Amino acid sequence: MVPSPTDEIDHYKVLDLPSGEEGSRLTADQIEKAYKTQSRLRHPDKRPDDPNATADFQLLRASYDVLRDEQSRRAFDATVRARREKEVRDSARDGKRRKLAADLEERERAAERGEPLDADEIEKRREKSVAKELKRELDAFLNRNVRRSEPASAAASASASTSRGENHDSPEEKSNKERILKVSWERSLGEYTATRLREIFQKFGKVDDVVIRTKKSKSKGTALVVMSSRDAVMAATRSMCGDVTNPLLVLPLQTSSDGPDGFSAPFAEANDEPRISKIVGAGFSDYEASILKKLQQANKNKPAQ
Repeated sequence: MVPSPTDEIDHYKVLDLPSGEEGSRLTADQIEKAYKTQSRLRHPDKRPDDPNATADFQLLRASYDVLRDEQSRRAFDATVRARREKEVRDSARDGKRRKLAADLEERERAAERGEPLDADEIEKRREKSVAKELKRELDAFLNRNVRRSEPASAAASASASTSRGENHDSPEEKSNKERILKVSWERSLGEYTATRLREIFQKFGKVDDVVIRTKKSKSKGTALVVMSSRDAVMAATRSMCGDVTNPLLVLPLQTSSDGPDGFSAPFAEANDEPRISKIVGAGFSDYEASILKKLQQANKNKPAQ
């Protein structure tokens, strides 16, 4: 009896051939050659002491009959592809199940510690922890740059001041940071490319660079936009933060409090603090640092006036 293409038998493997996509590309001559080789090796006359020799040889012949017929072979190849696609889907579902199990275990541990069981509260705490760690890494990066550019004694003083919570950005670093905008958006409302973001922000001034975050979130997109001047950053932030219909969340990387021409303290409190957590996420620290490094290198390469 010839097995049907839907049987759980890999006819390529029965003939000792590669299976899957590689098997589907084999020629009829290659299949026939493999069958002749296997039939010589596995013929019952060659295995008189093997009680399964006859059944094995019949299976070999049945698999060959399936693969040498063009129509039945196409049907079998389609079945193999369907099986593999199912395995991929099952693997993805298993991953989701493992995440659900991990979340459940976390809630159970929180309950044992007397913490709230609400999943949203647990996620908020996790995001807060990630944001704190990213801020620590960015501060460490900036402090390392300060120490490299100052004499040893000044670096020691900067380190001591940092431990007391003071901010000692160099004028160049402060200027660079004030030229950078953090931008985020909900993917459900649309997607933004570097080209599209450049078009949007060019109306506020020259755009030096746009970096889309490479480690993408399924729900949120994020980017850094480097403007040519702090005035352009001010114009973009004031305009887009005041537009309630704007789908982009636009925040300066670093606000300035230089008076009426800069971002005043009330403006920063009203726009930056309540919403900044929406744009902070894993990976942001790395490419903030890379953007600052590019700006510093560009400043060094400028010809002397």
